[in-house]
Amino acid sequence: MIKAVVFDLDDTLISEKEYVKSGFKSISSILSKEHNIDLNSVNDTINALFEEDSNNVFNRLLDKLNIKYDIEYIGYLIDEYRSHVPNITLYEDAKDILAYLRDVEIKLGMITDGYKITQRNKLKVLDIEDYFDCIVVTDELGKEYWKPHRKPYEIIKKQLNLEYKEVMYVGDNINKDFVTANKLGIYTVMISRSEGIYSNIQKDNEYKANKTIDNLNDLIKILQLV
Repeated sequence: MIKAVVFDLDDTLISEKEYVKSGFKSISSILSKEHNIDLNSVNDTINALFEEDSNNVFNRLLDKLNIKYDIEYIGYLIDEYRSHVPNITLYEDAKDILAYLRDVEIKLGMITDGYKITQRNKLKVLDIEDYFDCIVVTDELGKEYWKPHRKPYEIIKKQLNLEYKEVMYVGDNINKDFVTANKLGIYTVMISRSEGIYSNIQKDNEYKANKTIDNLNDLIKILQLV
């Protein structure tokens, strides 16, 4: 019987694209003020560049805007991007399932990769920390403990005071979310969203989740069966 559901954050409970757009808006505001250029024009440009290629976006943006820069300035923009207070919301099905699970007294956990200041700012803005019995921001352990390292799962198990077989893990990234959880005996579920960047990746069976869904409310039926 499943007694706890542990969630990933990005592209599971929130849209990572929404976060990226929020970050770009913050950077556009900085560049607009520092270089006296139109904010909306900068924002349109950076989003267009990102759609073309997600690599070296800030470098390419500054080149496009004819702004001279060095590696320190790029580092400054990256830090501002990662530390900005984002304008983000939960997916609607995330709101629904978190409320449902809390009502039926199933324990809730979270394991999230990403820079600690970034992830903590997301959680603060979303105001969902009180929903969860345990939250592991893996970067706070050290980058070497990002998924698929087993330590975050061990911490969750200990803090929830459950056996692995009593835990369900829900994530979106087939590259890292399920391989360790599967080995530990955790029941794994992949949320495959239309905008998700990992939805069409093919991997060996050990990387695949036990179940794939396209709406988090489908977890209600799965919980009745496992």
